[in-house]
Amino acid sequence: MALFPSCAEISNSNNSAGDKGDLEWLSNKSFSTEALKTRQRATDRAQPETEEATHASQQKCPEREDSHGRSKKRKKEKKKKRKKEKKSKDDSGSSGSESDTVYPSDLLKQENTDRQEAQVRVSGAFMWLDDLQSPTDSPFCIDRRADRANWEYKSLYRGDIARYRRKGGSCLGLDFRRQAVSWVEGDPKKRADRKPERYFSSSTRQLLRSDGQVVLPVTAATNSDSYIQLPACTDEQDSYTQAPVSWLNPLGIYDPGTSLWLEGKGQPEVKGDQQGVDSAQSTGSSQITGRVEEFNRKLRENPTDIQMWLDFVHFQDELAFGSGSFSASKDSDGDMRKMSLRAVLEKKLSIMDRAVESNPGNVDLKLEKLRLCKELWEPAVLLKEWKKLVFIHPNSAPLWRKYLLFTQSNFSTFSVSKVNSVFGKCLSTLSAVQDGSMVSHPPLPGTQEDILEIFLQQCHFLRQAGHTEKAVCLFQALLDFTFFKPDSVKDLPTRQQVEFFEPFWDSGESRIGEREARGWKAWMLQQQRGGWVIPPEPDDDDDDEEQEDPEIKDKTWPKWKIWLDVETSREANHWLPWRPDKTKGQSEEDCEDPDRQVLFDDIGPSMIRVDRPDLQLRLILAFLQFLGLPTSSGKVSAPTDSNVLLDDLSLLEEGPDTERPLTSYDLPATGMSSVGHMTFLSDRRKQPGLCRAGEEFLQNVLERTLPLVSARDRAAVALCWLQYEKLKVLRCLHSGNKKRLKAQGKRSKRLAKRLLKEPENRGSLALWREYAHLEWLLGNLEEARKVFDTALGMGVSKGLNDPALCNLSLLYAQLEVEQASKSGPVPTSSPAVYILTKLAEGAAYTPFSGQINPVAILKARKAYEQALLNAGSKKWTSSLVGCFGLFQYLTMGIDAADAVYGQARQKAVNSDASRRRDWESIAVQHVALLRHHTSTNVFPLSRLRLALTDALSLLPSSAPLWHLYLQTENRYHSAGRTRRFFHSVAKRAETVVPYLFAITAEQRLKQLLDSVQRSGIPGDALPILPENGLSNRIRCLFEAAAATEHGAHCPLLWRMYLNFMVCDGNAERGSGVFYKALQEVPWVKGLYMDAVQLFPERVQEFLDLMTEKELRLRVPMEEVDILLED
Repeated sequence: MALFPSCAEISNSNNSAGDKGDLEWLSNKSFSTEALKTRQRATDRAQPETEEATHASQQKCPEREDSHGRSKKRKKEKKKKRKKEKKSKDDSGSSGSESDTVYPSDLLKQENTDRQEAQVRVSGAFMWLDDLQSPTDSPFCIDRRADRANWEYKSLYRGDIARYRRKGGSCLGLDFRRQAVSWVEGDPKKRADRKPERYFSSSTRQLLRSDGQVVLPVTAATNSDSYIQLPACTDEQDSYTQAPVSWLNPLGIYDPGTSLWLEGKGQPEVKGDQQGVDSAQSTGSSQITGRVEEFNRKLRENPTDIQMWLDFVHFQDELAFGSGSFSASKDSDGDMRKMSLRAVLEKKLSIMDRAVESNPGNVDLKLEKLRLCKELWEPAVLLKEWKKLVFIHPNSAPLWRKYLLFTQSNFSTFSVSKVNSVFGKCLSTLSAVQDGSMVSHPPLPGTQEDILEIFLQQCHFLRQAGHTEKAVCLFQALLDFTFFKPDSVKDLPTRQQVEFFEPFWDSGESRIGEREARGWKAWMLQQQRGGWVIPPEPDDDDDDEEQEDPEIKDKTWPKWKIWLDVETSREANHWLPWRPDKTKGQSEEDCEDPDRQVLFDDIGPSMIRVDRPDLQLRLILAFLQFLGLPTSSGKVSAPTDSNVLLDDLSLLEEGPDTERPLTSYDLPATGMSSVGHMTFLSDRRKQPGLCRAGEEFLQNVLERTLPLVSARDRAAVALCWLQYEKLKVLRCLHSGNKKRLKAQGKRSKRLAKRLLKEPENRGSLALWREYAHLEWLLGNLEEARKVFDTALGMGVSKGLNDPALCNLSLLYAQLEVEQASKSGPVPTSSPAVYILTKLAEGAAYTPFSGQINPVAILKARKAYEQALLNAGSKKWTSSLVGCFGLFQYLTMGIDAADAVYGQARQKAVNSDASRRRDWESIAVQHVALLRHHTSTNVFPLSRLRLALTDALSLLPSSAPLWHLYLQTENRYHSAGRTRRFFHSVAKRAETVVPYLFAITAEQRLKQLLDSVQRSGIPGDALPILPENGLSNRIRCLFEAAAATEHGAHCPLLWRMYLNFMVCDGNAERGSGVFYKALQEVPWVKGLYMDAVQLFPERVQEFLDLMTEKELRLRVPMEEVDILLED
């Protein structure tokens, strides 16, 4: 054996046999080569097996080669290998260098161990310790099967990765002058750091909605100790003094918590304990859960409670989007928000299904269900459900009104003819219910009033759609059908009466408003006698007078502007239905515009019976209001859905006159465009009255209807006529055209004198009042005073018990105060004080001579107080309160007058809604008097603001009060208080008027700021003004108003929104607003005309849309081309 066993074979192969003898001294015969061979065989066998296993694992998982898991595994194996090598070195080093001999027994043991490990590694399966024949100290196996979780997820489980936190940015052992370490931060998205929560986050909202926490005050330490003494809690002090003595607490020194612990009990929950956000969330969730349980319990016990069902449905919004564990996060994206909205709608719908199942006959629940289904169902399915509902409940007028609003606001199925037919079906069905023809359903209370309201709604719908001829014919036909009905058909059902009425309508006989109109009754009697004998009449020389100006004023204008001008002109002049003139030999074929002819099929189904005298007067006054007459007499109540009728900008622009601070609120604007004035929004060319044919038509209507009503109602109609003349004079005054004012004044005075000459009108103080006011407006003060004195001399003996006399005296006194204020303060011995004193005395009236007895003033004050005391809150009139308030102001001061109006306001709070007009007049008089005093004297503005806010809280739809509020607040540049008040009123009001005035206030503020920014700068220096945030605020106000139920179908709101967006320089979003408005108010012709003016390049698109929806188009674009050629 060689001395170096590892080189024994090499030496044997290289050396020849002859050399063996020379090298025997190098041999070690005591060493056996069997151990070396055994070790070599084990090493050669294990190495290829390991290589094959590694190669197989690489082929089995090739997709993991580029993953970071494989690199980590290699690092771990290398680290284990280094540790193993280091351990072997340490073991060899610890044994020292005494002997490096490897014994054969050790090699045999190592061979057996390696064989077992290789077998386990190759098999890749786990084995139990009992199955191993020779268990070792450290048995293990390697599992080479792939982990599917690592394939499915993009990274390893975070729990398998060790986390550490580095402290500082330095590294030990580096020379900072020449070496440095760049630390690479991880992905910020993977950080666990929480961002600071804002006030609108979900957890913060839940904390704010939770109950408040009790915080005890801490007194400052007064001693000079080295530590701060903490005062004992009040609860602890009480527990120390009141601790019970027991066998567990014999000395009474333990607190209640310790005593409970000694007894083995837990400490009860204490309200006001310091809790974090989690406790606040749990409290809010428990409160919401309690409310849900309460709703379920009440509905289970009383399933017929309709209001409880509706409240439970509205509670779902708070439950879903409020604060609590049930709520959806508002920080989520838009898709998740839409999904949550849809889920809430479906939940509401399931609740409504249960409610309808428990109350199958209730209409309110079914209406709420259809309102919810509007967001979920298709329009065709929704329309089918509506038809089914009105078929089941044909006698419900509120249901019909909702159905009509749905049909005229559903853009996909809307057309004028369809909606008009639905109106006719509704009115014919309700008429059949009213007269008993429909036996299956009895009439409900208030059916007659509802039928008339629906009829007026149809007329205004046709007016807004441009079909004014059909609307006028509806009024003409109903007036004939009501007042000139033959006695032989009065007892027949409504449908049979309509059948008898059709021949009269198609006969060509003159109707109400036309010349020589005799009526249906006279026509039928004459037909029974053989018909009319019409003598031939010579042609009137009206051709010269009827020569009109050319329709195209300037051919150089763009085509869209020419179309808009011609359409507006024809809208103002051709709103009457066309009738063939038999004296001129005309026939129906001579009509150039067939749409101006109205057939009986368009109006026949809408004929209704109006038998009550109060409803007949209401019909006449509604027709006069439709023609543009003011109806401030209180006989015509506001429509049920007045928001749909608001389409005129005069509601927001025509405010009080500064020259007449006390009397400019007599004829407030209604916000509804009169017939012939439905043009684009910014049109400033509106004439004060109607066209020549319209004025003649109006005069014929008034003269024909005045004899049809009672004497009292006749005075109301005559009053409207005279107020219309006064309104035209006021518009001429505002226009500044003296020539037109002089001509209009002559016509108005002539009419007033003619009306007062009637025997029944000679004692009408209301007509005398209007005539005297007309003279005062025209500047004839002395003539007006004579008229006032004459009227007071006729009726002053009636005293304070006559409302008309009080109204006359109040106007006379207010006019005298306004006239005297121009030259200075009003003295106590003024004509106004004399007028009010004589009114209270009730004695014979003599004109003012300059002297007033002080005793008479004291007696008049006592008389006013006694009159208010005797009248009571239900019989108070605005004129009586106004006279007493003005009398107190002129004799005692503003505080006394404020006390009178404050007492009246307290009465108004406790009164019903039927006297809304009277209380509005009182509030306007009060605020106007305060504002007049503020402008002439030193007076705190807070009292005026307080009076305005109190009045507007009770009357949020009063336009005169809002005008006064804006004039008062415009003096300040801080708009915060105004915005908060607008928000508080609009949130609880059931009208869109507060939103409209809030938008007007913001627009005026924006105009003011823009003018200030442009002041002193050339026009080209600032083509675009810097954004100040008001545009966004105005847009948010528009969106908030349009999202409400009463503002979604308001034409004026959408037209203002469209005009603002385009004028603000955002035409693209303005186009979106237009199409959004079409989804809510597709029947309003003025909206399309506004779009033509704002988007002139798309005029043909809008005209095609009007033609598709059957809106009234008077001038097609082809006719404009023909007019341009001519």
